[in-house]
Amino acid sequence: MTAILVLNGPNLNLLGTRQPEIYGTTTLADIRAMVEAHGSRLGFTIEFEQSNHEGVMVDLLHAARGRVAGVVLNAGAYTHSSVALRDAISSTELPVVEVHLSNIHAREAFRHVSHIAPVALGQIAGFGPTSYTLALDALAAHLGRERG
Repeated sequence: MTAILVLNGPNLNLLGTRQPEIYGTTTLADIRAMVEAHGSRLGFTIEFEQSNHEGVMVDLLHAARGRVAGVVLNAGAYTHSSVALRDAISSTELPVVEVHLSNIHAREAFRHVSHIAPVALGQIAGFGPTSYTLALDALAAHLGRERG
């Protein structure tokens, strides 16, 4: 099976209780179970990680190089501020799909700018937890697999 890294950034460990009017009541554990099941249908093994620390996320991206076929990345607030994550993505040369639970383009102006998008394969935003499975489908299509 082909491995995919699903990397989650700051505050996503609080999903389910953090601003449910924006992010819903689904927990990160619920998303993990959904992603692992969908990934399995697509022939992927899923490495699921979360960190509130930018450097840890950079390290996880570096470690993924040559070991996984692609990355689903919800960088959270680092999307809008982290040149380090952008550079890590460029350095790994892995296909990355940027994911957001909410539609960042319909929110505050500072959320409209993504440092990740210019170096990502694509961006999926606004579909709640389904954004993650859509990202897996996009990676599967990019890697030449059938959709599940």
